[in-house]
Amino acid sequence: MTSRLPSAPIGASTPSRRAVVKAAAATAALAAPLAAAPLAHAAEAPAFLHGVASGDPLPDGVLLWTRVTPTPDAVPGSGKGPDVTVRWEVAEDAGFSRIVSSGSTTARAASDHTVKADVRGLRQATTYYFRFSVGDASSAHAPAHSPVGRTRTTPGHDATAHGVRFGVVSCANWEAGYFSAYRHLADRTELDAVLHLGDYIYEYRSGEYPSAANVVRQHEPRHEIVTLADYRVRHGVHKTDPDAQAMHAAHPVIAIWDDHEFADNTWSGGAGNHGASEGPWAGRVAAAKQAYFEWMPVRPSTEGTVYRRIRFGRLADLHLLDLRSFRSEQAGTGSGAVDDPDRTLTGRAQLDWLKAGLASSDAAWKLVGTSVMISPVAFGSLPAHLLAPFAELVGLPKEGLAINTDQWDGYTDDRKELLAHLRDNKIQDTVFLTGDIHMAWANNVPAKAATYPLSPSVATEFVVTSVSSDNIDDMLDVAPHTVSLAAVAAIKTANRHVKWLDMDSHGYGVLDLTAERAQMDYYTLSDRTDPEATSSWVRSYRTLSGTQKVERVREPVR
Repeated sequence: MTSRLPSAPIGASTPSRRAVVKAAAATAALAAPLAAAPLAHAAEAPAFLHGVASGDPLPDGVLLWTRVTPTPDAVPGSGKGPDVTVRWEVAEDAGFSRIVSSGSTTARAASDHTVKADVRGLRQATTYYFRFSVGDASSAHAPAHSPVGRTRTTPGHDATAHGVRFGVVSCANWEAGYFSAYRHLADRTELDAVLHLGDYIYEYRSGEYPSAANVVRQHEPRHEIVTLADYRVRHGVHKTDPDAQAMHAAHPVIAIWDDHEFADNTWSGGAGNHGASEGPWAGRVAAAKQAYFEWMPVRPSTEGTVYRRIRFGRLADLHLLDLRSFRSEQAGTGSGAVDDPDRTLTGRAQLDWLKAGLASSDAAWKLVGTSVMISPVAFGSLPAHLLAPFAELVGLPKEGLAINTDQWDGYTDDRKELLAHLRDNKIQDTVFLTGDIHMAWANNVPAKAATYPLSPSVATEFVVTSVSSDNIDDMLDVAPHTVSLAAVAAIKTANRHVKWLDMDSHGYGVLDLTAERAQMDYYTLSDRTDPEATSSWVRSYRTLSGTQKVERVREPVR
């Protein structure tokens, strides 16, 4: 690993897959009232109540983010509050004695008083500190500074990076627990970035998932979010969580969306969780995207979407996918439409972009951030008492047919084309990084699953479990790693390319790259409902360069 500076404090029926976001807050009472109601305790001077963040690092720059609350009534989604000039500074030290870049922008109600600064002119592979401020000595109030954030630029395009390390998370359910995974990632000062693979927020009404009896802390707004104001409020609540604030202040976050940033089982023309009474789908998705780009440290890319590429020298190209904006409607399970070549998960332009990027990459590792699992999975003969909850979790009908049509399994022509491209062009060392399914997996990705291992593996896949969203043990209200073991055995028997599966844990991954190997270390939380939850290492798998296969490792990277 490279050296680091010290951290600053800082048609057919669609299957339904329930999952809800966000987890951590050391104080559950803090978050909801701040974004949803007038801030009785807010100072009259502008304040930085939602923390700071950075994202999408480049060799010479990074995107900085914050939100200003200029008046007590200018809460997220309100549309209230005056324009405010916001200054930003980037320094080589946490005390800001060596400022290397500065500037200003304006926070307006039209952008929910969020601001971004796309800073350039920085040095490659360097740790920096940043902050925002409002007001000055001549104003009615003393200058107000934001918390200090820490960020890091990437190695140069042709630089030799000896190591890169990412935190990896997805699927955080605000109502199901706390964001302890974010806190533990914030404490790791050696990370180059955190990769968030989607479901950063969830759209559900309070008590829908999990059930009201199991809600740890309530969503705001309490109803299902549909309007621009709704999505802004929900994002605003999440940015008050202390563990989320800590993670964003400690590391640049590289994020993609999945369905719950919009609505469950989103596709290009609608969603499973969107009805006619909720208005036109186009209006809802436009509102969700606007709020997302306002509140997340993400640069919008082609067609206002999130598919883009970030390079870490000659060590890794990270290809980030948008698997919601262009996809065809999910097929009805068992309909046979999953093999229809006219149906798409990626859209033609995005698939061509990905294939071209993989073929032309000279990086040692070709990483693909995908919000849904690409490995084919037949679910085998599950015991009757596990069939219904497992089907609900992964999006199958309760009668249990062996296909999840929301994943790449539901769009087999796109997958076949992509995997054939890897095989035919001898593209090696492709690793898919995946969230969505609330389980941890380590998979080989076979060219033809039916004949594996006689047919080759053309890539590998590491899937991280949820931060807090329900797993099998949560749904059955049983002790972890008890009744789910039968389902694990059945799935591994039916899928010889699946090398490890954990159905019950919550946590995060740490991906460590060198020229020789890509290793995912899996960490689990002691209790998602405990704001002080501890973290422990449970498993590690790696892919050695040139093998296209995963193998178990007996200890994490230190």
